[in-house]
Amino acid sequence: MKYPIGIQDFESLRNNGYEYVDKTELIYKLVQEGTYYFLSRPRRFGKSLLMSTLAAYFSGKRELFHGLAIDKLEKDWTVYPVLHLDLNTDKYDSQEVLESRLNLFLSHWEQQYGRNPNEVTFAQRFEGIISRVATKEGKAVVILVDEYDKPMLQAINNDKLQTAYRNTLKAFYGALKTQDRYIRFALLTGVTKFGKVSVFSDLNNLTDISMDESYDTLCGITEEEMHRYFEEGIQKLADRYDISYEEACARLKKRYDGYHFVEYGTGVYNPFSLLSTFRANKFGSFWFETGTPTFLVQLLQRENFYLPDLTQQQVSADMLNSIDAMDRNPIPVIYQSGYLTIKDYDEEFKVYTLGFPNEEVEEGFANYLLPYYAHTGSEGAPMYVRNFVLALRNGKPEEFMKRMQVLFADTDYKIVGNAELYFQNAFYIVTKLLGFYTVVERTISDGRIDMIVKTKDYIYIFEFKYDQSADTALQQIEDKGYAKPFATDGRKIVKIGVNFSREHRCIDEWKIKE
Repeated sequence: MKYPIGIQDFESLRNNGYEYVDKTELIYKLVQEGTYYFLSRPRRFGKSLLMSTLAAYFSGKRELFHGLAIDKLEKDWTVYPVLHLDLNTDKYDSQEVLESRLNLFLSHWEQQYGRNPNEVTFAQRFEGIISRVATKEGKAVVILVDEYDKPMLQAINNDKLQTAYRNTLKAFYGALKTQDRYIRFALLTGVTKFGKVSVFSDLNNLTDISMDESYDTLCGITEEEMHRYFEEGIQKLADRYDISYEEACARLKKRYDGYHFVEYGTGVYNPFSLLSTFRANKFGSFWFETGTPTFLVQLLQRENFYLPDLTQQQVSADMLNSIDAMDRNPIPVIYQSGYLTIKDYDEEFKVYTLGFPNEEVEEGFANYLLPYYAHTGSEGAPMYVRNFVLALRNGKPEEFMKRMQVLFADTDYKIVGNAELYFQNAFYIVTKLLGFYTVVERTISDGRIDMIVKTKDYIYIFEFKYDQSADTALQQIEDKGYAKPFATDGRKIVKIGVNFSREHRCIDEWKIKE
C-alpha cells in the first residue's frame, strides 16, 4: 500500500497509485450548496490536497475521479478556469517578499490573459484578471487560495509588518467581492482566521465552514475511514508490537485521534501522523516533528500565560473563530493551530472547553515548551525527562532533586513574568512530561503546589513552598496526612519537602524523609 504522505497534488496521487481517502462526496456538497467559503484547519491536515482536488474537479478531469463518490454524483463535469494561489512557500520576513509572491501569480496570469496598464495596485490587477479570464473563457472563474494567512502568521510578533500584510491582503482578497459576477466558486484556507476588523472584514459573502458540522470531516481521517482504508496498516502495527488488533487501534486512537472542530461533531485523526505511522510501521511524534511552533511560545511568554490553564480553557465561539483578540488571549491561535481542540460544550452558556487533542500533541508541546521555561542545558527535553524518570524508578530521590535544582537554575533571559509564575509554569511542564512515564497526581491552587508520583516500587509525595523552608514543607505532608491513603499500598513511600526562593528564582533547599 502506498501512503500519500506529503502528496499534495491530487493528479499525482491518483496517477501513481497512492491510497486516497475519498472526500469527494463532501466536496460535491460544498460546490453545490454555495459559492464563497473559508476553512481553517491545522497544518498537515490535507488542506492543500483538498484545493488540488477542487482544481482537478473544476478543470473537468473526470478520469481522475473514477471509482470515487463524485463520479456518480456529478453529471455535467463543466470545465471552469481556475486561479490557484498558494502562499505557503516563501519566508515572509519583509513586505517585499509578499509583494514579490503576489506579483509572481499576477504576472503569470497576465501573460495568458493580458493586462490593463491602468491597473496599478495588486487588488486592481487581480480584479482585472478575474474579469478578463471570465470574458475570454466564457465561464465564471474558480479561485482557490491556499494558506492565505502564512505571511501574517510569520509576522505575528512584528506589529508594523503585520499591519502592512493585513492592509495588502485585505485589499487583494477584496476582489472576491467586487468581482462577484465573474466568480463561480472561491475557497480560502489557512491555519488561522484573522477576522472582524481585519483581513475578512469586507468579505461578508464568505461562509466560514471551520466550525460547520456538515464539513467537520472534510480534512482529517475519521475512525470509520481509518478502518475502511487502512486495515492492512493497523494489522502490521499489531504484529510488529506483538499486540492484538484491538490494542493497536486503542494506541492509535490515544496517540493521534481526538480532534473536534465543532461541538457534538465527529472526531478525526491527524492524517499526517496516522499515515506516517502506517508507513514507518511504528508509533512516533510525526506531526510535531514537522514544524516548531515558535510563535505560539512567544505568544504565551508575551502574555505571561499561566500554563496549567491551557487544559482548563473555556471560551466562546466568537473567540475561537478569530485571532484578533490574541492581544488579550493567545488561546484562539493555539486552538486554530491544532494544539488544543474542543473537549466539551456548555449549551446553556454557549461556552467551549478546550484541551489537548491527543497524546502526541500533549507530549510534543510539553517537550517543546520545556527549554523556553527552564534550563535544560545541552541534553534537550526528552533526555532530561528520561533522567528524571529513571531517578524516580530506581529510588534515587536525591538525584532527582539535584536535577530539579539545575532545571530551575536562575536564567533571567528565559524567565516569564514574576518568579512565582516562572516556577509554576516550569513545574507544570515537568509534571506533564513525567506523567507520560509515571502516574502523576497534581493539584495547583493559591500558590501551593503538591505532587504525587507513582512508579512500580515507589510513591513520592512532594510539597513545595515559597520563601519558607523544606522542614515546613515536610511538616505539612505530615500534618495533612498526605501519606495515609497509601498506607496499605505496599510500595515504599518517600516524602520530599522543597523550598523555592522567589528572590533567586531557584530551588534553594529540599529534605527527603523515607
